[in-house]
Amino acid sequence: MPLAVPHYTLQDLESFPDDGYRYELVDGLLLVTPGPAPLHEEIIHRLVERLTTYLAGSGARLYTRGTVEREPATHLEPDILVVPKVSRPQRITAETKWTEFGRPWLVVEVSGKGSRVYDRDYKLPAYLALEAHEVWRIDLQEGCAFAARQGQPLERRAEYLAWHPPGLQEPLVVSIASLFEGTYA
Repeated sequence: MPLAVPHYTLQDLESFPDDGYRYELVDGLLLVTPGPAPLHEEIIHRLVERLTTYLAGSGARLYTRGTVEREPATHLEPDILVVPKVSRPQRITAETKWTEFGRPWLVVEVSGKGSRVYDRDYKLPAYLALEAHEVWRIDLQEGCAFAARQGQPLERRAEYLAWHPPGLQEPLVVSIASLFEGTYA
């Protein structure tokens, strides 16, 4: 007998508990991952510092608790989400929903032991299907990164990540070694 896999919607997520786990949907498929470990948060902190400096004055916004959503059944919570000025609502209020945001410039996932398979096999392709310009996946187990761009194959990066969004003069170059420096990866 085939296994019946339940499908969920954005509305269903509203009833899920706030218990420290991350609940996400990819076309109705529920992904549940544990809360982040210290190394995960350290890598995010280092990337946020570099991205914030790089994006200063560009009008782009960086979110660490952002969401990429598409009705009715996709809800993803990347570790870092960068949205250009033209993809944000004109005015952000308490009623603004993530579904009002357009195409992200950059989505970053930091993959630990509890999220690696979901980030790699489900979320990365979903972000590209949702038209993110570029997706980075930092792999804590391998100590490297993977970069995917629209219309290009996935690239494994052991030395650096480079990102050059439209309208910015110089690319951002991030050394992979600098992300992991002093850590136990």
